Amino acid sequence: MFKSRRFVISVAAAAGIITIPMLSALALQRTPSAQPDLDLIGGVIGLVERAYVHPVGADDLTKDALKGMLNRLDPHSDYMDEKEFKDMQTDMAGQFGGLGMQISGQGGVPKIVAPIDGTPAARAKLEPGDDIIKVGDTSTQGMSLREVVDMLRGTPGSKVTITILRGKEPPFDVTLTREIIKVASVKSELKPDGIGYVRISQFGNDTSDGFKNALTKLKSDSKDGLKGLVIDLRQDPGGLLTAAVDVAGNLLDGGTVVSIRGRQPDDQRVFSAPSKGDMLPGVPVVVLINGASASASEIVAGALQDRKRGTVMGTQSFGKGSVQTVIPIKGRGAVRLTTALYYTPSGRSIQDDGITPDIVQEAPKDQQIAGGAMLREGALRGAIANPGQLGSDGKPGAAKTKASGAATDKPAASSPPIKADLIGKPEDSQLNAAIAYLGKRADNDNGAVKAQ
Repeated sequence: MFKSRRFVISVAAAAGIITIPMLSALALQRTPSAQPDLDLIGGVIGLVERAYVHPVGADDLTKDALKGMLNRLDPHSDYMDEKEFKDMQTDMAGQFGGLGMQISGQGGVPKIVAPIDGTPAARAKLEPGDDIIKVGDTSTQGMSLREVVDMLRGTPGSKVTITILRGKEPPFDVTLTREIIKVASVKSELKPDGIGYVRISQFGNDTSDGFKNALTKLKSDSKDGLKGLVIDLRQDPGGLLTAAVDVAGNLLDGGTVVSIRGRQPDDQRVFSAPSKGDMLPGVPVVVLINGASASASEIVAGALQDRKRGTVMGTQSFGKGSVQTVIPIKGRGAVRLTTALYYTPSGRSIQDDGITPDIVQEAPKDQQIAGGAMLREGALRGAIANPGQLGSDGKPGAAKTKASGAATDKPAASSPPIKADLIGKPEDSQLNAAIAYLGKRADNDNGAVKAQ
């Protein structure tokens, strides 16, 4: 049965993953205080093996016990068996077979978080918030998220029919053809009047180079120089922390991008921009976000906002301010464990709160997805409370209190995001507002930056 937790599969399987050589301190190690409990768990597994009415393997029981233990900690900690671990690595590499959508188990049913641009799911006009209630003739009720994902994936060229429940509409079937999903996480376009547009759909292995190449191309394509840049992070669920640091670092000259604080010495780190990293000095920047912008997206938005390098526009972001570390277990998969919280350059944590835009710009109702508002991090079961502002000593202040599973000063849900198939299109009202804002800035500044 689904837990009330956001578990994104297909692209950003673990938003905020750190995959850097810092795992020695996090190797599996038994503590003396755990020994009595381990004896108890082993005894119960042995009892079930011997006496349960149907045969049950010890491996399955152990996996379920590990998942239950880690899932209880927070919405993002988890145990992955070998197959799940390999699938996660494939997802983050940006190429896999399937339909091209990110799904979660939030709310007890498999729910589409976002279709990926240019994939079967996007072409079929599937929308964030759509519930997948059947795959083929099989109901998804009571299935694990992994079982649903395995049913959706298959041989490229084969077809699969899914039944969608969208808001108050009657359920309807959609037949899609599976294909190899090659996710280009960065797309760019030179908009009229010298405004550059960069869309980042996730933060994967190709994002750092993709963003840098996009800025280089926009500079060379703009004959009269770039007058502004829009970075579109709407419906971007996050991804690799290192990619987020690289993206922000391409628009900053030195200084802090993000810092992380955890219990292990290796988890006390400050990530900085290169001393002369800004590729577009003097070019005004707008960062577009919404309630489905999470984790790595929020790192970029928070860094540019705090450093006064960009204006954040849109609606309140998701509020995932935790960092997950993947600890491989030789031959037995991996543990994904929340090991730290991250802080923006000014020392604020966005955990539970999210990034508040400088300019609130909602999508008009006719451009919003069906199904209403999207739940935010603070509304998820087991969500970690906001730890408070970092003090001058580098330590968090008093944690904010929580009521009914949500932060007391932020809504549990955000306004509905824009329909995925409108993002970046001429009728995209939020993008048009960002372009208009940059146009006014350029007129006031009366300047542009040409390619060097």
